[in-house]
Amino acid sequence: MNTTTIAVHQHAPWNKGKLIGQKAPLKLKDIWAIRIRLQLANDLRELAMFNLALDSKLRACDLVRLGLTDIGHGAQISRRTTIMQKKTGQPVQFEITEQTRESLLKWIEHAGLKYDDFLFPSRIHSSPHITTRQYARIVKSWVTCIGLDPTSFGTHSMRRTKASLIYKRTKNLRAVQLLLGHTKLESTVRYLGIEVDDALELAEQTEI
Repeated sequence: MNTTTIAVHQHAPWNKGKLIGQKAPLKLKDIWAIRIRLQLANDLRELAMFNLALDSKLRACDLVRLGLTDIGHGAQISRRTTIMQKKTGQPVQFEITEQTRESLLKWIEHAGLKYDDFLFPSRIHSSPHITTRQYARIVKSWVTCIGLDPTSFGTHSMRRTKASLIYKRTKNLRAVQLLLGHTKLESTVRYLGIEVDDALELAEQTEI
């Protein structure tokens, strides 16, 4: 009797070996560790990018497209600015702290940027500004250089960091919603993982 052997090829799932889910925000000690390393390296471009990413709380697609006209006028960097979000088409306002303004001015002067230039021009001629993929690689290098697991962090870590710190200090969910440019409060709750964090905090404070 003849027997036929059928070979079954099992394809590995696309997410095998990858950490799926929300990327963690940076802690204050992580922020300063990265910032100090960039300062010591005199990396004006990445220091300005790092500081602005934290302040702006923008998605990667919006951060990489920022131009000089988005953050100020002439040689002046605004304390606050508003941009239109690519994903939602809605405006979002963000602050630019003094530390960030100083780092931006140093980078702009060093790079010789003009008023109609992108803040972070690409070093690849096919793109006028850095791509989201390039930005993701830069974020990975930041977290890796201070010993963090790069699979736990990403570009959304930069977006979540200041928002998470503000919520922890104020518990003002509506304020965080506005800062992130979310149209629905439920989106902010899910994005920050607030219900889980609050539940764990309550559990830690409850002795039985």
